[in-house]
Amino acid sequence: MTNLYFPICGLFCILLIVILFFTKKRVDTKETKIYGLMIISSLLNTIFVVSELLIAYLNYNETTEIIIKIINKCDFIHYIFWTTLLFLYAYHITYNNKKVYDKIKKVTMIIGVVSIIIEFLLPIELIYNNEIMGVTGTSSIFVYIIAFLYIIATVIILILNIKKIFQKKYIPMLVLIILMIIAAILRVVHPTLIVIPTILVYIDLIMYHTIENPDMKMIEELNIAKKEADVANNAKTEFLANMSHEIRTPLNAITGFSQALAEEEGMPESAKEDIKDIIMASNSLLEIVNGVLDISKIEAGKIEIINKTYTPFDMFKELESLTKVRIGEKPIELRTYIDATIPKRLFGDHIRIKQIILNLLTNAAKYTEEGYIDFKVSSVIKEDVCRLIISVEDTGMGIKTDQVDKLFNKFSRLDEEKNITIEGTGLGLAITKKLLELMNGKITVQSIYGEGSKFTAYIDQKIVREEQKEENIEEVIENLETQNETQSSTLDNRKVLIVDDNKLNLKVAQKLLSKYNLLVTTLESGVECIEHIERGEQYDIILLDDMMPKMSGKETLKKLKENENFKIPTIALTANAISGMKEEYLALGFDDYLAKPIEKIELERVLKEYLD
Repeated sequence: MTNLYFPICGLFCILLIVILFFTKKRVDTKETKIYGLMIISSLLNTIFVVSELLIAYLNYNETTEIIIKIINKCDFIHYIFWTTLLFLYAYHITYNNKKVYDKIKKVTMIIGVVSIIIEFLLPIELIYNNEIMGVTGTSSIFVYIIAFLYIIATVIILILNIKKIFQKKYIPMLVLIILMIIAAILRVVHPTLIVIPTILVYIDLIMYHTIENPDMKMIEELNIAKKEADVANNAKTEFLANMSHEIRTPLNAITGFSQALAEEEGMPESAKEDIKDIIMASNSLLEIVNGVLDISKIEAGKIEIINKTYTPFDMFKELESLTKVRIGEKPIELRTYIDATIPKRLFGDHIRIKQIILNLLTNAAKYTEEGYIDFKVSSVIKEDVCRLIISVEDTGMGIKTDQVDKLFNKFSRLDEEKNITIEGTGLGLAITKKLLELMNGKITVQSIYGEGSKFTAYIDQKIVREEQKEENIEEVIENLETQNETQSSTLDNRKVLIVDDNKLNLKVAQKLLSKYNLLVTTLESGVECIEHIERGEQYDIILLDDMMPKMSGKETLKKLKENENFKIPTIALTANAISGMKEEYLALGFDDYLAKPIEKIELERVLKEYLD
């Protein structure tokens, strides 16, 4: 009964593995399904082996010999089945190609069925001598050949992917090869020694510790981590909203007064230059705030791509003007080439495209001290799609080859020591790349350190044909001087109510509105606003701040709308400019939205739309 020792040890071991595996809650994956079948097969095999040996030792006769042969046939089926599963497992973890895997699985199933039929037809012989039992015959030889072929196929997969074989998942297969060599030697020395079932159980045990088996505990931990991440993300969003409000409020005063002073007649030239510097510094600070907010919106998946019809040539001309301002007094030639074949009207998110191009042009202006900046836009037109190819090339400091991969990382500023005096957060290119990906575009970089860089962006836009009538097409804002002349006549004596708890903001708004000949009333709380409206005061438009103590702008509007006769256009005037806020304000009943610092063009758009 000495050859019972190995199978009995294997039986207890595989029984423990099966209990552990199937009592533990888990997520079913292809790996765990294959492994589950392997350990069930091993359990049945060890039961059969122990059973046949016990029957033989306790009562060996002609009747039990037939039973033992049938049990042995079942054992042989196990070897075919188990090695087939091992091969499929090896293929799956190596290539993870579902279509090919399904085809291979079908072929192996056919081979398995044919092998089982042949196995049952082939003869088997028992060796029973001095209480030592073994099996021989063509049936056993056939099984060993089939199993050996599957093991060879598994080995071939390992050899073809030799760089992976020392990874955790491949350890069981390497151990199996070593143990099979040992088993073959033992088979020659002791033909009746039954070790193969135990070897397969040992491989099952090793696989238990190497297979990816995500259980419910892990999922619960992930859910907890997700909740914590959501809480942290909400806290971050709230913080960003507060930060936006706190920074934009004083910026509104700085920018508003500076713009008003810049337009004052009789201002000394030296003072005008100082005012320009103040405006530029304010815009730089606003650019930093917007960059932090934008990257947060993108990471939270809340950035929106809003497609509308636009005129690209107007946008390119505006970008050229903005870049010239950014270059300032530097001895840099801005050379612009816009492909004349670009359609006059395109459909896409021109705000984001403008942001992308401006980031590239601003970077070129920042990192170039002299020479030129080439701003080129060409196009490839196919049917109703125009691919814009936007390139910005400069003669700046360039980028080191080993730093190109870091170029689009957040908060990454290359050559920090050399560029310490250049302003910025290192977010511009990260945002540019993310925005391009959201619009199914891409960006490439070519650079020679010390000589310059070239950035090329590719974006597909739908062409709007001239004969097509598009809804919601925004009118191009006319020249400001002409617009001011027309507005001065159409807006005379129109009544505007401004509600804001910050006296400085009220002064800024009054200053910006002063040139339109409007009758402006200012209030410092939502309660005062409600009292004025309930008294029957009439206004043509209300600019209503949101973040006010005691009663917010949202609560104020809600109270006003309880009166069915309230029809005054109400504009949300707020420093809360994070993603989605405009839509939230519109959903609450506001007619429009103005973010602080108030941009002159946006203010004029609102006045034109609601008072003209």
